Amino acid sequence: MGHEWAASLLKQHILHGDVRHAYLFSGAPGIGRRSLALAFARAVNCLNPPAPGEACGECRTCRQIEKMQHPDLSIVEAESEGGMIKVDQIRALQRSLALSPYDARYRIALLLNFQRANPNAQNALLKTLEEAPKQVILLMTADSPDNLLPTISSRCEILRLRPVSIEALETALKSRWSLTPEQARLIAHLSDGRTGLALSMAAQPELIENRAAWVDDLLHIFPLNIRERFASTDALTRSRDQLRLVLQTWMSVCRDLLLAANGNSDKLTNQDRQTEIQALSQELSGPQILNLLEEMDHALELVDINANLRLLLENLMLSIPRTA
Repeated sequence: MGHEWAASLLKQHILHGDVRHAYLFSGAPGIGRRSLALAFARAVNCLNPPAPGEACGECRTCRQIEKMQHPDLSIVEAESEGGMIKVDQIRALQRSLALSPYDARYRIALLLNFQRANPNAQNALLKTLEEAPKQVILLMTADSPDNLLPTISSRCEILRLRPVSIEALETALKSRWSLTPEQARLIAHLSDGRTGLALSMAAQPELIENRAAWVDDLLHIFPLNIRERFASTDALTRSRDQLRLVLQTWMSVCRDLLLAANGNSDKLTNQDRQTEIQALSQELSGPQILNLLEEMDHALELVDINANLRLLLENLMLSIPRTA
């Protein structure tokens, strides 16, 4: 949904026998990068295509690729949420790609969130990109081509995926996935127009519950003194992966504060916290909100470079303005 132009382009490549050896699907997590890549892998390998460039979705190959279990589909991704893709993983992939396809027309390599590949791993992939075997297609996903080595992105066909409008996603959630108007409105805003993330939230209510708890945690921090703030965030030092999710949620609140301060409350991500966010935005100055956004962004960067979590959180607590 929302990427019909990209699907049409990929279909044309198949129709005209002009399939590239490498594609890069870029965009925010939850936008549909992996789904589109897998749909393309099904289309080029489908045993019973209903039309040229399309997948039937029913044959053995289509079903196995959809489940990411096909013998000619190799998956490369970081071993943990905040981990890195390592050079050994790329070398193992290269050995696999040197073999002829076992069952499909093309052997597919799916490299997920390749911005997490360290420089050695990215450099190791260059040889494959330059001299890819004839029956191999590399499909990469990343948040942005700018976060990959230029020598990597320049050798790929890049498809830059964008979120759909909040209104279009809200309508689709009601009509196609039978969500209530209240659920559809909240999830469309929380997902920022990212269909995959929206569907995950609809299927896993705990994602919304966790998000609500983390928003509460931040809103409760503002009136606390330093000692109380340190105590309230102590549990967040136990998991780097969870802290990353918490900080992403807190950043969405900070953006909402900025919107509310400028009279754009109808565009808030956290629609269910509109009253509290509007009230808080009136207690903070514009420079305070902007500084808080910068501090949250900096904290997220530190999480990803393995900074000390306790020190990171203590510095962040010191930067949050205190309200009455």
